Amino acid sequence: MIRIRDLTKRYGPLTVLDRFALDVRPGEAVALWGPNGAGKTTVVRCILGLVDYEGTIEIDGLDARTRGKAVRNRIGYVAQELSFYDDMAVTDVLDYSAALRGVPTDRVRELIGSFRLDEHRSKRVAELSGGLKQRLALAAALLSDPPVLLLDEPTSNLDAHSREEAIELFEGLRLQGRTILLTTHHMEEMGMLVDRVVAMEDGRIVTECAPGELAERLGLKVWLHVTLRGGHNTRALEALETAGFTARANAAGILVEVSAQRKGQALNALHRAGLEIEDLEVWT
Repeated sequence: MIRIRDLTKRYGPLTVLDRFALDVRPGEAVALWGPNGAGKTTVVRCILGLVDYEGTIEIDGLDARTRGKAVRNRIGYVAQELSFYDDMAVTDVLDYSAALRGVPTDRVRELIGSFRLDEHRSKRVAELSGGLKQRLALAAALLSDPPVLLLDEPTSNLDAHSREEAIELFEGLRLQGRTILLTTHHMEEMGMLVDRVVAMEDGRIVTECAPGELAERLGLKVWLHVTLRGGHNTRALEALETAGFTARANAAGILVEVSAQRKGQALNALHRAGLEIEDLEVWT
């Protein structure tokens, strides 16, 4: 569904993408993962025809350079920074977007229901939470029922609750058989969102693998942020240090540095010390 070959993008002497290549099968969900500046968003911008580039991009067999309009008709896009008219109501935003695309109003009503926007349909965009804006953006992207979705850092500006809701929505879209290409730097979410991860650095692919294999392949370390029932931070630090972990306390709990393979061992050390975990987050 997506075929990219020798994709190169330069800004003057700076090479942002260097002979990047990627295939995404129909119905597959793939993440472009990497730090800021790795080139992830530039790939998306090239696919959408927002910037000039060298190389070839095909969407559903169509060349993105020569058949740009037809390609964009097959793509639903959600940008990292959502941009709506703040004084428009939810229904007005979707009606306006549908009119631009020549989409029947019945489709608007269908998506309002699918994305649980019914009770918010008359609210102004400025009144919406980050999670509701994300739902609105996805509904707008799906108005023409495109086979391909491009999601640029789809959870980066959401709080924890809104992020959970967004992940649930993305899982539903995967089950519909859409082809999804997303960019992210959140390693902990990828296993729930995609089938395959393409790790990027300096405009090149470092490795491709299943989400659960990425940290081990790259030798990455993460931080476990553990909140203990009843506190007991001093006991926790002693138990972790005895087990060979680097840990420190903060205002909310304990931070433990671990490799991808040792997350469970750290938690077992706390369990053996008789400590009960109240909450756990993985920070990358």
